[in-house]
Order: sequence, then C-alpha cells, then structure tokens
Amino acid sequence: MGNAPRQILVSIFLALLAAPAGAQPAPLKPYKPVAVVTPVPVTDPAFDALRKQVGEAAQKKDRAALSQLVVAQGFFWQRDGRDRADKRKSGVDNLATALSLNSKGGAGWDILYSYTDDPTASPAPAFKSALCAPGEPAYNAAAFAELLKSTQSDVTEWGYTLSPTTDVHDKAQASAPVSEKLGPMFVRIAPDKAAGSAAYQRIITPSGKAGFVTIDSVAPLGNDQLCYVKDGGAWKIGGYIGGGESQ
Repeated sequence: MGNAPRQILVSIFLALLAAPAGAQPAPLKPYKPVAVVTPVPVTDPAFDALRKQVGEAAQKKDRAALSQLVVAQGFFWQRDGRDRADKRKSGVDNLATALSLNSKGGAGWDILYSYTDDPTASPAPAFKSALCAPGEPAYNAAAFAELLKSTQSDVTEWGYTLSPTTDVHDKAQASAPVSEKLGPMFVRIAPDKAAGSAAYQRIITPSGKAGFVTIDSVAPLGNDQLCYVKDGGAWKIGGYIGGGESQ
C-alpha cells in the first residue's frame, strides 16, 4: 500500500501555494520546531477488507457494488463547517455528489480509489465512532499556534514530514548533497517555480535554511477525508469531509 491520496492532496496543496509573480518569498529565518506524531495504519482485517472492496468497485466504476459498501442512511458530508448531505438521498448518492462520481472522465472514481490505498485513519471528533482517512497527525495545538504567530504565517504555508527521517537536499534532485535530516515535524513550504524537478518541493527548515524534499515526503493539514463507520457490525463508508460543490 502507498500514499496515493496524500500525493494527490499534496499536489493540489503545492499548486495553491505557487507564488504569484511579484509575491514575497517566505523569509529564511529560524523557527522553533513543532513535532508531529504521524498517523498509523488501522489494524483491523475487516477494515482492510472494506478498503479492498471499495477499491475494486472504484476501479470498475461499479456504482451498484459501491452502494452495498456505503451506509444507506445517515451519511454525513462535512464541508465549510456544515453537514451538506441531503438526508432525503441515499448514502451512495451523497457520496457520488461529494466526489463528483458522475462527472466525465472518471476523476471522482480515481480519487475514491486513491483513498483505499492509504491504510491510515484517525477519529473524527464531530462524528462519533467514525474513522476518517487519510489519518491526521497528532501535535501540540498551542505550540503550532505560537509557531504561526511568531512567523506571521498562515496554516496553509505549512506541511509536515511523514517519515521518521526526511532528507533535505541542497538541490531538487536525488543526487544532490543532503544538508539536513528532519524527524516528523512541521516545515514551512516555500514554493519556487525555478526549483527544477517537479518531484521535489522547496522548504525552509527550523534552522532557517532552504532545501528540497520529495513531494511525497510532506503532507498538508486539513486533508479531504473518506470516513468509515460500523453499520450493523460491519465497516462501511459513512461520510466525507471536504469535497466539491454543495448540493
């Protein structure tokens, strides 16, 4: 299993961060590191089995099969701080709207499949007993808030490293010297259109130095998430956080 949904979200994240012409780059200044505890895989064979079934339905674009894997009633769709699900419609109909499964080209089905390739999930405080994937990291919220304040930055300017050790290169290429090695922590994203390889992202490390990491080694906060709940004793898709146009 890989981290395909994270790669999709990171790509969107970096595109949104791309600095417009004339924009001031993030300053090269040291900041206090804030550690994260990265999300871990769910160790439940039944959960893994559901992910596999959803993945197979997504690959085949089989809505009938998918409908058996989504709660019939009670589906939630959290977007912009509100539950956007139409309670008059079935769960699969709401999921189809949230992921745009009916759009041409099948992009929504591809996104659904990508979620099944990530074994991590974390509780959703607003929805009792729901697990949402990909999982979110644990961290000291007060320390992160102080980091934003001290750097006069916004949460969208930050990502977090996913591995126990992340290599920071001098240049945007695997053969470039490694200038630092970082543990799981928040790093400031510093877009650079002249970086070189699209597989690398420029960051500023806590030491205040710029460097490059692979794009799949960092993730944003606030991922869109596919949520799972127990329904009649079995795991099913029970909701979605994020998504497209509201109904």
